[in-house]
Amino acid sequence: MQIRTKRWSSPTLLLTTLPLAALLITFFIVPLAMTGVLSFQGTEYYRLVWTWDLEVWREVFSQFSYWSTMLRTLTMALIAVFLCVVISIPVAYALVHRLAAVQNHVKILIVFAFLTDAVLKSFGWVLFLDRSGVFNGMFALIGFGPVTTDILFEPAATMIGMVYNHLPYTIFTIYLSMSRIDRDLMQAAYDAGASKIRTFFEVTLPLSLPGILAGGVLVFVLSLGVFLEPKVLGGGKAPMAAELIRQTFETRVNWPLGAALTLVLIVIGALTVIAASALLLRLLPKTGEH
Repeated sequence: MQIRTKRWSSPTLLLTTLPLAALLITFFIVPLAMTGVLSFQGTEYYRLVWTWDLEVWREVFSQFSYWSTMLRTLTMALIAVFLCVVISIPVAYALVHRLAAVQNHVKILIVFAFLTDAVLKSFGWVLFLDRSGVFNGMFALIGFGPVTTDILFEPAATMIGMVYNHLPYTIFTIYLSMSRIDRDLMQAAYDAGASKIRTFFEVTLPLSLPGILAGGVLVFVLSLGVFLEPKVLGGGKAPMAAELIRQTFETRVNWPLGAALTLVLIVIGALTVIAASALLLRLLPKTGEH
């Protein structure tokens, strides 16, 4: 069998990649370059001034409030990733191994919940978590008092909304990884005397790492840009980076500062994803040795 290799100088290969390259250049490279150019300008009387200086970047690196917001956003995003993965692993495992007969119905219900408007879902959680809502009502029924919890308009409520809205990403990516695992591998582990728990941790979970990584990256990137949950469920008490950037563009009408904060958020997100990917790639060979 002869293996034919293609080079980038091949006209066929260039034509094949041209549509994707055009999309990336038009909708990613060009806007990112314009954002970078905008961050080196200034404002005067709420108008953009082409100054080409580092004044905006000096303000970004000298104001602690900006970095505290970025750190809060990064922390919330990582917590959301952890919670989504922890919740999604047993759900995906149940869909593959325990609910095979009704898995299509469950997936349709998850998709319907996913397609529901995020604004409606967020305000639904407001009604659920309100002091006179269902959440406190359930605690009152079992004798804990009418107002046992008060998490609405707190970071905990923001996290609930983030996890709820992003959970389908990790459920479906982990489900796809688990559904492609060869059942003979698990059967071989059972034949070798391994328990179901040990088989899960030494066979199923390591082979599901690609789905876990893909879902985690999706949730992390989306969590960096959330603004509805902190505003509606969190009450705006602890704004995250997206809300800070929106206020900078719309309220303060400081486009260069908003562009600089956008670039900072992109860099933080990219470095975090690269570091997590490198760590998991180092762990993958170790998990495959067992």
